[in-house]
Amino acid sequence: MTAQQEESATTGGAGPLVVLKGVDKYFGQLHALKDIDLAVQRGEVVVVIGPSGSGKSTLCRAINRLETIDDGSITLDGKPLPQEGKALAALRAEVGMVFQSFNLFAHKTILDNVTLGPIRVRGMKKEAAEKQARELLERVGVGHQAEKYPAQLSGGQQQRVAIARALAMEPKVMLFDEPTSALDPEMIKEVLDVMVELAQGGMTMVVVTHEMGFARTAADRVVFMADGAIVEENTPEEFFTNPRSERAQDFLGKILKH
Repeated sequence: MTAQQEESATTGGAGPLVVLKGVDKYFGQLHALKDIDLAVQRGEVVVVIGPSGSGKSTLCRAINRLETIDDGSITLDGKPLPQEGKALAALRAEVGMVFQSFNLFAHKTILDNVTLGPIRVRGMKKEAAEKQARELLERVGVGHQAEKYPAQLSGGQQQRVAIARALAMEPKVMLFDEPTSALDPEMIKEVLDVMVELAQGGMTMVVVTHEMGFARTAADRVVFMADGAIVEENTPEEFFTNPRSERAQDFLGKILKH
């Protein structure tokens, strides 16, 4: 690290945006996260991959405290995650999250789904929130669906609305927990295209996914997890062509053959 980098790392607004140190999480006897150390830089796209049950989703959910941790610390932009209450709600406004299921409000229009957070949490005026929402819906390719209800949209369209909804809060980081796993194959690409565009635009992203093509093209770094631990991390190029650990070699051997 240069003196200049060191200086900027100690002043606010620089250094990693998300830092996990010694994070442990248990579900009863199951040690779901084992001593996790991970730092996500501003504008970095970190893709987390690994076999089912390796702790990927738990890791993702811990970053915005949907899962509490048993040990260690997580900081966002230099501040520890709040325990509960208003401070936690404010933190969640900084961390956009997109899940497997789209979690849209079925009884609200697409436009209302996207404006709800900015109006209620950010205190935005309705007119400004609607203008921003329409721009975001255009950006993710569903601008013409603004007046419809979620059930009238395809899964891929609903997931793109969910991304627009998260972006409407102007988050510092976006978390994606297997955002394409509930989608039909032809809808996967349309969601991944939006995510690639976000990545190219400099959004800080942590993405849990089975989509290896996305990991190869959009990730700055691939983090491979197995049995609750980070086994290996590297650039996509290095990881996919030259995995160092036996676990990663075995995992890639199984999935890349098909």
